[in-house]
Amino acid sequence: MERLSERGESRVTLLAKPFHISKPAISRHLRVLEDARLIKRRRQGRLHLIRARAAGLHEAQRWIAHYAAGWDSAFDALDKLLKAEQGKGKKP
Repeated sequence: MERLSERGESRVTLLAKPFHISKPAISRHLRVLEDARLIKRRRQGRLHLIRARAAGLHEAQRWIAHYAAGWDSAFDALDKLLKAEQGKGKKP
């Protein structure tokens, strides 16, 4: 996703180049991203061109932000609990 965001539309072969995994594995990864509507695939002859979907990224960002608020609250509660437990272990 980072490479697509930096480059815009890119060929599958260029996206796959730095990764040491098989072409079928790259295709499976891209299919998952496509099913999640985070990328869009366009075919131009034999070339498959991939582009990040800004709308999909915004949806993912909203989902993450929604759950991040809950995570922050849970981490704050855990921090308070740990500090209380540390306070119990100290001798006067």
